[in-house]
Amino acid sequence: MVSAGNDKIAADNAKGDFSGDSLRLENEVHLKNIRQLSFGGENAECYFSPDGTKFSFQSTHGNLECDQIFSMDIDGNNWKMVSTGKGRTTCSYYLPDNKTVLFASTHEVDPNCPPKPDLSQGYVWALYDTYDIYTADESGTDLKKLTNSKGYDAEATISPVGDKIVFTSTRSGDIEIYTMNLDGSDVTQLTSELGYDGGPFFSNDGKKIIYRRTTFRDEDEINEYKTLLAQGLIKPSQLDIWIMDADGSNKRQITDNSSANFAPFFFPDGEKILFCSNIDSENKRNFDVYKINIDGTGLERITWFNEFDGFPMFSPDGKKLVFCSNRNGKVKGETNIFICDWVD
Repeated sequence: MVSAGNDKIAADNAKGDFSGDSLRLENEVHLKNIRQLSFGGENAECYFSPDGTKFSFQSTHGNLECDQIFSMDIDGNNWKMVSTGKGRTTCSYYLPDNKTVLFASTHEVDPNCPPKPDLSQGYVWALYDTYDIYTADESGTDLKKLTNSKGYDAEATISPVGDKIVFTSTRSGDIEIYTMNLDGSDVTQLTSELGYDGGPFFSNDGKKIIYRRTTFRDEDEINEYKTLLAQGLIKPSQLDIWIMDADGSNKRQITDNSSANFAPFFFPDGEKILFCSNIDSENKRNFDVYKINIDGTGLERITWFNEFDGFPMFSPDGKKLVFCSNRNGKVKGETNIFICDWVD
């Protein structure tokens, strides 16, 4: 199913002045030749296929009431809906065959969008226990269910080696990280510490996993975490980036900045990562992309837009970067997808 809301992507690109660096800000010295790939709506978590020729991502646009999974070519054309068009979806990722897409969806329990979380308790994320993990052909056919446990199963990505899926689940009663085979077998729990462990990504060699984890400062925060978790909610106000070996051993903290850090992704060399953070935001509402070594040194700010920049991912050859941003929106707050050349 082709997205009717983006039939004119190619025409919009032709009309826009994206031939140079008009979308790059002065301090963004690592970015070059930024191109905008989506125009309108909420578009996020856009990730390269293993062959680097296309993306999978989630989008709410047009008549859609909540996120569905799409694929598109790296020039922004050829949008196809991968998910069922029912329920809410999140966190898509291509399998090694370059034609099958992994994603989480609530469609099997209810075809309607699940209710948005109640923000009277502050800014919270909903961990819908109706999420399960599926695969489907990029044209939306051959739907297969990989998880079938009570609780939230989502945030799944795949090792570049092509042997394992890593994902986040509440099946134990807490929010933990697990791995499984590409067919859903051999589920193995990797984390067991109290708090939210999630958003995992493998290194290129499949030997390490980068993830985000709750940082608690006192007993009150622990009690609040448990209260919200019982309601299927989490408050992501203080998350730090951690790294561990692919078997769950050798866990080490990378960031420690009293901020919300998430969406980490390895550099090709496995010695540095990109991640998203509000560390430099006075009101904690502005997120940017940062670079840091896996030993916690060498922090450097990469993006400088005064609203949201996030979800960075390198192309398989490390030459290009895709990210999502509020920049150049026709409506304030809309999030679009951008691709650029990476400059070391």
